[in-house]
Amino acid sequence: MTSLSDDPFRPDHFFSRARQLLRPLESGREAGDNNVVMNPEFVPPRGFVPRDAAVLIPIVERSNATVLMTRRTMQLRKHAGQIAFPGGKIDPTDSSAAAAALREAQEEIGLDPRLVEPIGRLDPYIAGTGYRIIAIVARVAPEYRLVLNPDEVDAAFEVPLSFLMSPQNHQTITREFDGVRHLLYEMPYDEHHIWGVTAGIVRGLYERLYQ
Repeated sequence: MTSLSDDPFRPDHFFSRARQLLRPLESGREAGDNNVVMNPEFVPPRGFVPRDAAVLIPIVERSNATVLMTRRTMQLRKHAGQIAFPGGKIDPTDSSAAAAALREAQEEIGLDPRLVEPIGRLDPYIAGTGYRIIAIVARVAPEYRLVLNPDEVDAAFEVPLSFLMSPQNHQTITREFDGVRHLLYEMPYDEHHIWGVTAGIVRGLYERLYQ
């Protein structure tokens, strides 16, 4: 039997590890359960009611697995130009967080859901913007083709999974929001500045699967 510690970023090893260690996909709207805050420096105010959102962490099944990421357009009112995972708020018509993530990925970048296999999910990530984000880890067939929605995304690119899962690439920075200093992660890759919520979710994936 092949050890999972042998080249853990090969797709077969990664997905085997993910199936063992990720939270299972739920049949209902699981965004409300397991309210685990992965960024403990954020203290929600009394009466805080987070809004439910879901993102897709698309793992492309290449010989060395990669992660598909996007860059938001500069025209957006919030988080313009930032690196992100496909995703958005969970609508009442979405049957689950996974369904919402697949829908958003198709709307934003034209990712065909028939080429995507959700594997599991991380604990909710409570963002300072008030969203409770469920990250869905999914296998993506390498023959995918994208059609970017120019109103939301101006680029899509792949990052080696091994880079994102290497803790030496996880740098910490501080940013001030509404007069409060927050400790955040950043992971510069080539010309891409991966930071904030996206980097925090990546760090959560690393901690869940490899720490």
